[in-house]
Amino acid sequence: MSDTTIKRDKFVSLTYTITDASGEVLECVDLPIEYVHGRDRQVIEKIENALLGKQQGDELSVSLSTEEGFGEHQEELTFTDDIDNVPAQFHQIGAEVEFQNDRGETQIFRVAKIEDGKLTVDGNHPFAGKAITYNIKVIEVRDASAEELSNGVTDSARLH
Repeated sequence: MSDTTIKRDKFVSLTYTITDASGEVLECVDLPIEYVHGRDRQVIEKIENALLGKQQGDELSVSLSTEEGFGEHQEELTFTDDIDNVPAQFHQIGAEVEFQNDRGETQIFRVAKIEDGKLTVDGNHPFAGKAITYNIKVIEVRDASAEELSNGVTDSARLH
């Protein structure tokens, strides 16, 4: 039987919830996410370090300060305009629009508020300005395949 301890080059599958400082659930991911430990920079470094040495079936909580998580809320990324100046498909809270600056850089903005004929979009991550905790359950740990090691992604034929 292969070693089910998380270390570099292991395939890891996990689920998680994110809670704020008051314990309110901000996000719940029940469909397992998968990555190759030590190779996928999509995983926040503090979380990856906390997972090191954990095993299949383990549960852990990792608290992140505002700076370690999604950063401070930046007011300069919030814009308000008359709703009549905004296309109708964006007239709902949570609608996303992608803007591009003159250097070709893009950023997603979400409709955060609609009131008094005004619509506000926010380019901050929804968890910006919040200290959060990831509550993680390790679903699977196994040796990563050669393809997973070279691509940093999971085999598409493998179902979880």
